[in-house]
Amino acid sequence: MASKQNEPQEQTAIDNLNTHLTTAGEKIANNKKYIYWGVGAILVVGAFVLSYFFIYRNPHVNKAFEAYNKVETLAMGSDSISAAEYMKVADQYSGDDAGRLAALSAGEALYNQGKYKEAVEYLKKFKSDDAVLYANAMVLTGDCYVNLKQYDAALEWYGKAVRKADNNPQIVPRVLLKEANVYDEQKKYDKALGCYEIIRNDYPEFKFGNGLSAEAYIEREKARLGK
Repeated sequence: MASKQNEPQEQTAIDNLNTHLTTAGEKIANNKKYIYWGVGAILVVGAFVLSYFFIYRNPHVNKAFEAYNKVETLAMGSDSISAAEYMKVADQYSGDDAGRLAALSAGEALYNQGKYKEAVEYLKKFKSDDAVLYANAMVLTGDCYVNLKQYDAALEWYGKAVRKADNNPQIVPRVLLKEANVYDEQKKYDKALGCYEIIRNDYPEFKFGNGLSAEAYIEREKARLGK
């Protein structure tokens, strides 16, 4: 049994979870620019192959990305302005990659404003072949549901993120930690214990950020279960 000195400090599970909620947004910001340029490179090659891109598709896509990039430039630092402008681009170009990126950015900005229900609406419009970016968008969707106190929905989206991340050591243990905190809030300590055991066994290099180990959390959950 871990000593009291090494046990996690007692605070509500959701207060603890909220200290981790912004990480997905940071990961998203780091990955979006690579998607942007990757899509742009594909379009340039395609333009030389199919005249269709010269006649209609390429100008249309370029216009969509111009609109997206304009918001990126002008609305930086203001979540209220950027949310409104990204929403416009997402709605206008909903079938394009730029529109999907705008939906993701709108979701981020709305989340930062505390407009979680609206953020979910736009985050769900985002799709990507990039598993890391897509998984982090799913995590942020789960975070929105946590703040809405819709814990079952949050767990559903965290589960989707884990499956999409496919054992990514930067994403999966972070999501498992979020799941564990939600389970604690629901007093499902056995499920929380399972999350911490997976982190300990499969992701031993994961850092909890407070100097504690997975074992300390495992002991806490076992104590709550009377083990």
